Amino acid sequence: MPLSPTATRELLARLGHQPKRFLGQNFLVDGNIVRKSLELAGVVAGDTVVEVGPGLGTLTSALLEAGADLWAVEKDPVLAAHLRSTLAAEYPGKLHLLEDDAVDHPLAGLPSGLAAGCKIVANLPYAISTPWMDAVLGGPLPVRMVLMLQLEAAQRYSAESGGKTFGAISIFLQSAYDIAPGHRVSGACFHPRPDVDSCLLHLVRKPAPFVFTPATKALIRSCFQQRRKQLGALLRHRMPDGGAAWLADIARAGLGPETRPEAVPVRLWQTLAAPA
Repeated sequence: MPLSPTATRELLARLGHQPKRFLGQNFLVDGNIVRKSLELAGVVAGDTVVEVGPGLGTLTSALLEAGADLWAVEKDPVLAAHLRSTLAAEYPGKLHLLEDDAVDHPLAGLPSGLAAGCKIVANLPYAISTPWMDAVLGGPLPVRMVLMLQLEAAQRYSAESGGKTFGAISIFLQSAYDIAPGHRVSGACFHPRPDVDSCLLHLVRKPAPFVFTPATKALIRSCFQQRRKQLGALLRHRMPDGGAAWLADIARAGLGPETRPEAVPVRLWQTLAAPA
């Protein structure tokens, strides 16, 4: 069961640990959210699951109790040592704990041969949510992800074209995953309580996911870094033909060279090919 706020404070005191804001250390203290996370992910015994930032082990213990083969990455050395002395000892061979940075190891050291069949269940710190997701989308792609995110990040991921929150990460993610109904989470479910609400985002890999090449991803990112400029101007010096062929393609959808990046739907970005 998750630790109560009081029990969480007591454990942190025993560990001599102050939650670090820059690491996004807001510890989950609501059992309903833990159960909801496992329910959305459909975790069953024998599943290979990746967890990012297990912290004090609230979600970790629930995943292990469900019979998951769990790969977890924790950057904080105090919390990693706590997990090794408790859950890793209690579940020998089932908790594979990597003490490192999740952006560098987005799948917690999981062997690449297991990645395409894995699930990710994680409470993602806001500061790493986009670079971590970008790394995951480089493939191989997990079959399902249930991510606790700050609401702002969840809105960016699920944004539709035409809005100010629509950007490169929206395109990359929505090309590979369907966004299933999630669950809004109050700040009261965490200790310390964050100033913003969060969201459980439920992502299911598409039957035929589209994965952009690194060059095309870099091109799309560069366009959104100057999102108020028109596509014709943005592509003039970024593609050998000034983007003429792609602009002709999107013209058939009624979009001209004066169109701004945020107005182009995901499906049309998928037809863009950056120069090798």
